[in-house]
Parts: sequence; structure tokens; C-alpha cells
Amino acid sequence: MWKWEADEKPKAVIVIVHSAYEHHRRYAWLIEKFRSSNCHIVMGDLPGHGDHTSKRDIHNESFDQYKDYITHALQVAVAYNLPIFILGHGLGATLLMKVMNKLQIEYAGVILTSPWLQLKKLPSKWTKALAKLSVQQKIHHDIQLKELTRNYEVYKQFVDDPAYDTLISNHWYKELQLMMKSIMQATESVPNVPVLLMTAERDKITENNVAVGWLKKQELTEFQYKQWKNCFHDLYQEPEREEIFAYSHSFINNVLRSIGYIV
Repeated sequence: MWKWEADEKPKAVIVIVHSAYEHHRRYAWLIEKFRSSNCHIVMGDLPGHGDHTSKRDIHNESFDQYKDYITHALQVAVAYNLPIFILGHGLGATLLMKVMNKLQIEYAGVILTSPWLQLKKLPSKWTKALAKLSVQQKIHHDIQLKELTRNYEVYKQFVDDPAYDTLISNHWYKELQLMMKSIMQATESVPNVPVLLMTAERDKITENNVAVGWLKKQELTEFQYKQWKNCFHDLYQEPEREEIFAYSHSFINNVLRSIGYIV
């Protein structure tokens, strides 16, 4: 787990949970934007991702390990004694949806971007058939960087990234499917804290309308939904990311004002 601290008086701490197959270094721009806006940041790599990539040849880690990672990140964040915001992207957003009711640490607000609740980009029919087998098999999810962002500078930086790996086991894929299904079928609302949900109009990875349906089912007194025109899946990597960050930062400031913080 890593920490990046604001140079001036901090107003909040942001816990960031990245998506599947990637790692924290892809969030360097976002981390610096929050840090320079007087927020501390807590983030690491999900188990089996990033710096852990070389230790295995496919993603086969348990989703319980992901949940334990989120709990640990919040334990690090709470030591700052500041309002905590949790931000999840892609699979990271889905994991937050799953664990929000079980977290023992209080948080002020939640930002969810492009959550995986129903995938558009699926493994091939052959690999989906392999997912039904009880014997471990490799599946190639094959989400390519050009499907995630239109930002050519980001593409050039990460197109040959050795730590970005979309090979998964059939067990991992089945666990993903079960988690998405359980979230959509849940009858209990997530906690009543402010939620900002943002999706990308031209998302090639996940279905936006399903995420909107999830939000409408929650019993929330304060929430925002924003679909970003023309954008691809990785909103904070897109050419419009300055505007998208400003929207996110405004949400955080509004929540802080509502709980009595001067920002």
C-alpha cells in the first residue's frame, strides 16, 4: 500500500481501487491531481496485479483477497483522521458496491466510474465454454488499451506495459460473474452516503444502463449520475480528464461542506 500526501493542509483522504488487469501506476495523473488539491491518497495494487504480476501467469486470486485489500486500504486511510472518500473504477467500482455494506470504517462519500455489472467485452465463446469446466483453464479476456481510452498519450505510455495482463482462470471468471449477479439481485441498499456514479457514452467494456439501474435501486438521499459524452471506459485517462476530475473534485467539496468542513 502506498500513500501520497498533500503539501498543504489536507481536507480529505481518497482511497482508490483500480480495475482488473491494471495497476496503480496508471493512476499517476489522477493521484497528483488529488494531491495538489489538498487530498491525501491511499492506493496500492489489487492482489495479483501490478508488482505482483510476475509471481503468477494468470489471474486466479480469490475475490476475498480483493475485499481484504479494500479493508486494509481503509485502515491505512483512517489513521489520518480526515473524511474518507472511496473511489473505484471498473472492477474496482464493482468491488466497492459489493463491500460497502460490510465496511466497518466510516466514509464520507463514494465515486464509482464505469462499474462492471454486465460486460459488453466478453471472452470468446470458446473461452466462455472453458469457464464452465471444473479443471482450471486459461481464458484470454483480451481487453486492449485502444478499447479503454482515446487518449493517444496514454496509449503510447502503456501500450507495451508488461504489468497489464488479461489472462484469467475459468474459476476467476466464474467468481466475477457471480459477484456481478449478486450485486444486481441484492435487495438491501448500500449505506446512505453521497454517491457519484459516472459512465462513458462510448464504453466498449461494460453496459452503462445496468449501472444506472443499480443506482436507481439504492435508497440514497444524495447521489449524482453523469454520462460523459464520447468518452471510452477509462474516464480518468480520457482527453476530457481535466473536466472529469473537476466534476469529481466538486462532488468531494460539496460533501465536505455538507458535513461542516471549510474547503
